[in-house]
Amino acid sequence: MRSYPDCTNAFSPSFLEQFLDRDEPPTGGEADVAGPWRIEPIPGLGFGLFRLGESLGRGFRPAAVFPDRWLALLAAAVLPGTGRDALLRLHKEPDAEGYGVVLDDGEVVGHFELFDEALLDALNVTASLVRSPQALAYLLEAAGPAALERCGAILAAMS
Repeated sequence: MRSYPDCTNAFSPSFLEQFLDRDEPPTGGEADVAGPWRIEPIPGLGFGLFRLGESLGRGFRPAAVFPDRWLALLAAAVLPGTGRDALLRLHKEPDAEGYGVVLDDGEVVGHFELFDEALLDALNVTASLVRSPQALAYLLEAAGPAALERCGAILAAMS
């Protein structure tokens, strides 16, 4: 059973506790990880991930802690996608072109030669990154200056 910390919140803990025995709606998981996320230094531990409006100073526990900022940035980038339904699915049986890659609306948008769930998972993570400018910005910052410089040169050559 979940309990609510005594943190500054527009709703009192006693009000929130009235809802503890109720089922979460289907959107609850996405709401819990949607963010936006902030990265806050935590002395002696590294960097913590906090939802907007939460902080260590206000009594909230971080959703995750990493010793290095770049790892916290990666987590902040991918975390919102963990609460969403996958954009892409993979047909279980192949057709003449291979295993169908299907959008959430049922449209076949590609094929894999092999039934490759790891590739599909990677595509879904990448899709969640490009659907969120904030997530993409966290990913780019995590890449560091050398990767950004090389990326910029590649983008300039592509246009």
